[in-house]
Amino acid sequence: MCLAVPMKITAINGFQCTCEAKGIEREVSLFMLQHEDVGPGDHVLVHVGYAIQKVSSQEAAESWALFDEVLAEL
Repeated sequence: MCLAVPMKITAINGFQCTCEAKGIEREVSLFMLQHEDVGPGDHVLVHVGYAIQKVSSQEAAESWALFDEVLAEL
């Protein structure tokens, strides 16, 4: 099973970007989305250091709500 985490792009430098989610920042590769129009403020799904898909802010929020619900049950 794979898990991709929704994160918000805060800065871009070439094919590298800084993303943030829940106060955590990570350096992420945009190489797999090089033909997508992405910029600071956009949300992407991040899997093992790579942005693999652009998502809406609503989709990102819904995903985090589900993650929070699951974690609350542990």
